Amino acid sequence: MEHKDKIVAWAVELQSLAQAGLFYSKDKFDIERFQRIRNISAEMLALKTDLPIEKVKDLFCGDEGYQTPKIDTRGAIFSGEKILLVRESDGRWTLPGGWCELNQSPAENTVKEVLEEAGLKVSVDKLVAVHDRNKRNSDTYAFGVAKMFFLCTSLGGEFQKNIETVESKFFAEDDLPTNLASEKTTAEQIKLCFKAHRAEVWETVFD
Repeated sequence: MEHKDKIVAWAVELQSLAQAGLFYSKDKFDIERFQRIRNISAEMLALKTDLPIEKVKDLFCGDEGYQTPKIDTRGAIFSGEKILLVRESDGRWTLPGGWCELNQSPAENTVKEVLEEAGLKVSVDKLVAVHDRNKRNSDTYAFGVAKMFFLCTSLGGEFQKNIETVESKFFAEDDLPTNLASEKTTAEQIKLCFKAHRAEVWETVFD
């Protein structure tokens, strides 16, 4: 691991320890110490990313309770030998998906996200992979993320421009866009979905 990545890893671990300490501690002096540890972790990340400290605290120090990974779900929908990607408002492409809502199972969340971002009703058929986001995607996040990729079948619908996506389009494996939102979906993850789509029997890939 590169030196700069170790600094991020230390900051993330300090934040996690501080968050748990703040949740479980009753002693006011311990709470004060854990709050200082959390602030130090935010300062480390701000120094690494050049983001304003208040922005880092907003993104990095907002959760309460014991820190656990968030869940991100992505739907892979095929038409023949082409996969559906959506283009976000910043111009980059990704598989439709997003954070798993509290009241949704991973499969239900995938159905919801595909409908919102691609305008399609889908069935969720198969789990392709469960990836540790910080091992697979660009930009280390200040919290853990488990990314779940599902093969889906379109049941109909039509794309509608919305607040998150401005276009949807099917792409062949050898013609994927170069401007992917790689913090959300990498070319390798899309190609893995192609492999699962073509396989008669598929075993889920997991980290």
